[in-house]
Amino acid sequence: MGCSYSVAKRAYKTGLKLVLDSSDEDFLVAMLTSLSKLAYKSTLLISEQVDFLLHLLNREKALHIQATALRCLYLTFVKGMGQSLISATLFRALFNIVEEAELPSTMQCEALKLLHKILLGRPPNLSCADMPEFAELLRIVDNASRSPIISKSIVAILVLVEIVIKFQRRVEMGSGGVCTLPMPSEVVSLIMDRITLLVKPILCSCQFNHVKVFEQVQSLLSLLLLLVGEHPDLGVLVLNKVHYLIEDLVDTCTTMAGRQADSAVNNPVEIRGERDQTINSKLIFILNRFVVSCLEILNKAGTLTNQVFDKVKLLVQSVHHCSFFDCYTHIIYSLLLDTRTVWICMINRNDEARGDDGNFHTCLQDFIDKHELLTLEFAKKMLIHRDTWPAYRAGMYAACQGAWVTASFLFGQLIMKVQSDIFSCWLKSVSHLAHSQRIIQLLFLTKHDSSSVDWLETKELPITFSEDNLCEIEKDVAGIIDEPNHSQALVVAYQSLISAERTLETAFTSTNVFFFQRWFLALRAKLLGAVMEIFRVLSTIQSEQKTNNDALVRKCTIVDSIKFLQQITQISFQLKRLSQEFDLIATSFIGIDSKSSNIIKAVALNCSLLAVSAGFAFYIPSLPAYQNLTCGLGSSQKCSHAMLIQNLVGRLWNLDHEVTSNLGMLAEVIGLSKNCFHLQSKNQILDSSCEVKNIVDVCNYAVSGIVCWQNEAKMVQDDKIRSEVITNGSQLLLNIILKLMNIPFRVPKFFFKVRPCVGSELFISSADVRNVDGISVSTGFPLSLNLCLQLKNVPPDLPVRLTKFYCILHCSQKLVLDGQSNEKTPWSPQPWEDSDVVEINEMLFQYVTECTKRTNYRKCFRDGDINNDGAVTVFVHFELSARGQGFSNCLLDVSHFPVGSYRIKWHCCCIDSQGSYWSLLPLNAEPVFTVLS
Repeated sequence: MGCSYSVAKRAYKTGLKLVLDSSDEDFLVAMLTSLSKLAYKSTLLISEQVDFLLHLLNREKALHIQATALRCLYLTFVKGMGQSLISATLFRALFNIVEEAELPSTMQCEALKLLHKILLGRPPNLSCADMPEFAELLRIVDNASRSPIISKSIVAILVLVEIVIKFQRRVEMGSGGVCTLPMPSEVVSLIMDRITLLVKPILCSCQFNHVKVFEQVQSLLSLLLLLVGEHPDLGVLVLNKVHYLIEDLVDTCTTMAGRQADSAVNNPVEIRGERDQTINSKLIFILNRFVVSCLEILNKAGTLTNQVFDKVKLLVQSVHHCSFFDCYTHIIYSLLLDTRTVWICMINRNDEARGDDGNFHTCLQDFIDKHELLTLEFAKKMLIHRDTWPAYRAGMYAACQGAWVTASFLFGQLIMKVQSDIFSCWLKSVSHLAHSQRIIQLLFLTKHDSSSVDWLETKELPITFSEDNLCEIEKDVAGIIDEPNHSQALVVAYQSLISAERTLETAFTSTNVFFFQRWFLALRAKLLGAVMEIFRVLSTIQSEQKTNNDALVRKCTIVDSIKFLQQITQISFQLKRLSQEFDLIATSFIGIDSKSSNIIKAVALNCSLLAVSAGFAFYIPSLPAYQNLTCGLGSSQKCSHAMLIQNLVGRLWNLDHEVTSNLGMLAEVIGLSKNCFHLQSKNQILDSSCEVKNIVDVCNYAVSGIVCWQNEAKMVQDDKIRSEVITNGSQLLLNIILKLMNIPFRVPKFFFKVRPCVGSELFISSADVRNVDGISVSTGFPLSLNLCLQLKNVPPDLPVRLTKFYCILHCSQKLVLDGQSNEKTPWSPQPWEDSDVVEINEMLFQYVTECTKRTNYRKCFRDGDINNDGAVTVFVHFELSARGQGFSNCLLDVSHFPVGSYRIKWHCCCIDSQGSYWSLLPLNAEPVFTVLS
């Protein structure tokens, strides 16, 4: 270290002398950059370099030398190496640059960005007294935020927002006198005024650079979101300001439309209507995305209120009153009110806080349902005008917002309007999906208002599915919706999901571009199938209790109870595994957006909650035969009630402490230690979205209900089970399922990104060169293998850098059938059909997690294991070239395997530059090896 520092210091001193002795300005600029890079490598030189750069920031130096020195200073703080070197001299130099009107605006912006970096490095809740320069900083930044230079103003507002967030809100005496922080509401008004000044010119001039303006508007809107995140009480004010901005935009559009109409009479050539409409629609779309993000933030903070709903309603009405916008714009704004996923959170909170009788719930639900008719009318207009691409985008947006009646209508109509076989198959698939979710949604919609159903029945625009018989199914559903037993409707929804996946399977057998879509649809169908099975068991319990009402005095025998217990327990363990399958799909598509990932994780949470609810609905420890129950998932997939609780706790750990505490009480029933509750996979960590909050509310209801039910079950005698206990458990489970089904489901946005998935191919050959006809080994000997890993379908614009690669090879003593033993016979099961993929990936994930904790990586790369069933597992590490190819070898200890042919299951993963775990789906066949006598 000392030698390295000495060399660096000598080189630095030499370079510094050259700079001081030189009069060549171009040489000075080049040397400044080189000296800064040298100083970054030795923290002991940073202080000297910063002092030298500050020396160059005086008016006697050339502008480009000052600019270079300022840029080098900024990079020092970007690299996190300058916080300890903040001084009054640094602040004074930056203040002078910002206030010097003769300096280029680029330098002033650079100085403001450096001030922002300095503030980012300070701890939160600072007092003004902690920074002697604060009063001067606030004055200069406030003045700069009102600068006529747009770029300077935006960066200054960024600094001002950071000041409001970072410092405590109070009046104090600083070195420059009384120091008063601006109110957050004042900063909101400042930002909205700046946005208004930005957008008005582009509405009146065709020469304006609207692309740059839109970027600036989006930057300012992102600052508003930061403020709302820190101060959720600003939500109503911000939405009100957006409403006024839309009103101004509508008025301007109306005025411009009138002028264009007059111009068309005198000079038809100069009409700019289409261009203006595109610009205005782009701007209104930007504001829509902002409102959606703002509502998500307010939902996380628990501040969705009636006032928020009223403001959203007003701004939506403003858009609808303007005919200048296209139907797509009207639909995406209409869906702000049609999206039950958001407003159901507000409904639940209002019901809890006010303890009302559901009148508010019903009124709001009725308003949403009736507003859906307006959305459908706009959708109909798009189809009549043959705006097929905007109609598809609207259907996609509706599906992502959970507005399934609208999505089903649009997709169903578009099937008849496409010519391409590929597009037709894709639309059929998404139509089946939308139809399935629409059925589930209508089960609860008709409790309040069936206006959208009536609308669809009266329009002469039937939904058609060509060769499928879903037209008849549509008619059947109308009679099912009002039935108290939902099973029949769920069967129809389940069939639609199966049809959606099979449509893609039959049309695209030789490609993996629809890998995500098919997998997601298959898992969604599994979840619906499990719910159907629970309904079937509950229906059987209810019918048997009615049959035995008089004969057994409303008591079930132990045999009957064990039968129900076995069926429900098996379903609960299947649901627990299904939650892990959703975890796997969320980590198997590198580049998936965070919102899509969170929606998938929310569905996994849903499955985990259902698993616990079903697993404990009839959990009666006093039954002697209870310990003999098995999960029915196969010998390699062990499960227990403790694992059900651990799986759910891991997902709720950072979301809700109350429900976690209640789960602790439930854990005591089965003797599970609370010490296991802190174990949580990073892949299970959830953001507090609308779906998650709704599911957590059901979690509180479910877990508290199960704990109360367990207290009742403790009183049960071993010989007889009271019918009331079984009835209460059945009713509790039914209520939980219905509450979960009432939570609107949104399809992930990633579902509509059709592309080949990033995956891997593993080529395995015997290390024994004598094996020319395949992979074989003599009995009693281990199998030595050479491995080649090849990444596939890696896009050039991958958002993360993949750094580490691992692979697991797993082989059980299950013999391969004679017809499958030929290596030329491809056998690569889809992940949703593979019975071992979840367990193998879990083993790999645990191994990689342990590897990251070790220092001697080379030792862990060759780890292997033989479990109690005689299965062999080996872990391998790869280092990949720029072409995505890597080589390794391993020793598979199959010395105890009897003579026969066996299949090697494998799975790969990688770690990206941010430390996230990604599963790499296998894209080629699993190899077969033979043990010879």
